[in-house]
Amino acid sequence: MKKIILYPLILLTTAAIIIIACNKEISGRTDNIPALNPDNQDLDAGTWKPVLLSSPSEVPVAAPGATTSPDYIAQINEIKSWQADLTGEEQRIVKYWSAGAVLRWNEIMRELVAKHNLPPYQNEDGTYPAPNPNNPLAYPLFPFANPPYAARAYAYVAAAQYDALVATWYYKTLYNRAAPYHVDSSLKLLVPASTLPSYPSEDAALAGAAAEMMKLLFPGDQEFIQQKAEEQKRARIIAGANVRSDIEAGEALGKAIAQKFVARARGDRAGAAAGNPAIWKQMEDACIAKGEIPWKSLETPKRPPMLPLFGKVKPFLFDSLTVIALRPGPPPSTSGEEMKAETQEVFTQTSGASREDIRIIHFWSDGAGTYTPTGHWMSIACEDFLRKDFSEVRWARNIALLAMAEMDAAIVCWDTKYHYFNPRPCQMNPNIRSLTGVPNFPSYISGHSTFSGAAAKILGHIIPERAAAYDAMAEEAARSRFLGGLHYNKSDCGVGLVVGRNVGNYAIQRAKTDGAE
Repeated sequence: MKKIILYPLILLTTAAIIIIACNKEISGRTDNIPALNPDNQDLDAGTWKPVLLSSPSEVPVAAPGATTSPDYIAQINEIKSWQADLTGEEQRIVKYWSAGAVLRWNEIMRELVAKHNLPPYQNEDGTYPAPNPNNPLAYPLFPFANPPYAARAYAYVAAAQYDALVATWYYKTLYNRAAPYHVDSSLKLLVPASTLPSYPSEDAALAGAAAEMMKLLFPGDQEFIQQKAEEQKRARIIAGANVRSDIEAGEALGKAIAQKFVARARGDRAGAAAGNPAIWKQMEDACIAKGEIPWKSLETPKRPPMLPLFGKVKPFLFDSLTVIALRPGPPPSTSGEEMKAETQEVFTQTSGASREDIRIIHFWSDGAGTYTPTGHWMSIACEDFLRKDFSEVRWARNIALLAMAEMDAAIVCWDTKYHYFNPRPCQMNPNIRSLTGVPNFPSYISGHSTFSGAAAKILGHIIPERAAAYDAMAEEAARSRFLGGLHYNKSDCGVGLVVGRNVGNYAIQRAKTDGAE
C-alpha cells in the first residue's frame, strides 16, 4: 500500500473541492436545453479563414450521388426504418444532440478534464510517478489534466472542429444537396428544419474531428469517446436530418482535418514540457544568481514543478518570439520593501477573510477534480452563447477563439512563472495560511488572472453588451487568488490580468480578420 502524506490544509480543503466540483456539474442543466435553431445559418462560412488549413477546400470531398438514385432512396428508407419504432433512448439522444454538437463536445471535454485533473500520489520512496501516454490506464492515469494541459486540449479540439466546419460549409454550398426531409416529405423531422444543404453532415464532421483529437489527448477514454461519436451520428439519421452518405462524407472530412491538428500537436513541444531535474535546477540557480529567493515546492515530499517548459509550447495566435515579448517585467525583489508590503497584505487578508471572501475563493478555485480555469470560462461562455442562437459554425468559431486565447495565455503565463521562479506568499511568510490548495508552481504571474484576462477580452468582443460583466468576472477571479492567500495582489494578480488581456487582444485581431464579422 502506498504511504500517503498530505498537508492538513489539503485535508481541510477536500470538502470544499468536492462542493466546487458539484457546483460546476456539467450534466444536470444540459437535458433541458432547447434544440439549436438559429435564424442565421451563416451560409458564407465556407469563405471564413481556417486556423490550420491553407483553404477550406484543402481536404477534398467527392460530389454526392443524386437524390433520385436507388442508393439514395435506400438511405431514405433506412431513416424510415429507424423512425418506425423509436425507443425512449433513441428519442433521448436526438434531443441531447439537437441542442448543438459544439456545445455537447465542449461539455464532454470538460467532463474528461475534470476526471483527469488529479495529481498522482507519491511512491513509497518519496518520488512521484509520472503518467505514461503509452500505458494510459496504468496508475497514474494519463493525462494529468492540469491547467496548462487542459488549456491546450480545449484549444486543439475547438480549433480542429472549427476548421472542419468551415470546410463542411464550403462543400455544402458547393454541392447544395437538399436535406432528406426536403427530398421526401413523408419523413418525420425530429429536429428544427434548416435551410442548410445536408452534404456533408456538419454533425458528423464535428464528431470525426472531436473524436480523433480527443483520442490523442485522452487515450485511455477512447471507448467512451467513440461511443459519443457513434451516438451523435446515429441521432442525425434517426432525426431525419441526414442520410448515411451525408454522415460518411462529414466524418471522413472531420477525421482528415483532425489528423492535420494531430500532426501539429505531436510537434508543438508539449511532450517535453515536464523538463528534467537538471533543467529545474538551472531555473532555481538562475533565480539565486539574481540575488532572489527561488520558489520551492511546498508539498511533502517535495513534488516536481508543474510543466516548467510549457512556456516553450507552440502557440496558436502568435509566434514564440511574441511569447517572450508578452512576458512582463520582473516582480518586486524578494529582499525589497515592496515585496515585504505585498506579503504583509496577503497575511492581513487571510487572517480575517469574510464570508463573501470565502464564497469568491471557492467559486473560482477550479482546483483538483474540476475542469480548470479554462473550463470554467468555457462554461460561462456556453451559457451566454445559448442565449444568442448562434449557428453551429459560429459556435465553433467562437469557442475556438476562446480556447486558443486560453492556451496561449497559459503559454505566456508559464513562460513568465519559470523565467522569474518567484516564491509564493506562504513561502515568504510561513504564518500565512492559504484558504485553498497551494499550486505546485511559481507565483508570478497568477494563472487564474492571466486566463481570466484573456477570456474576458475575447468574450467581450464576441458579445459586446456583456463586456463589462466579463471584465468584472475577470477582476473577481483574479482577486480570488489574493483572497485565498495564493498570490500577491498587485504583482501576481494585477499584472496577470494585464498580460491576459494582451493575449486576448491577439484573439480579437484574428476575429476581426477571419471573415465572420
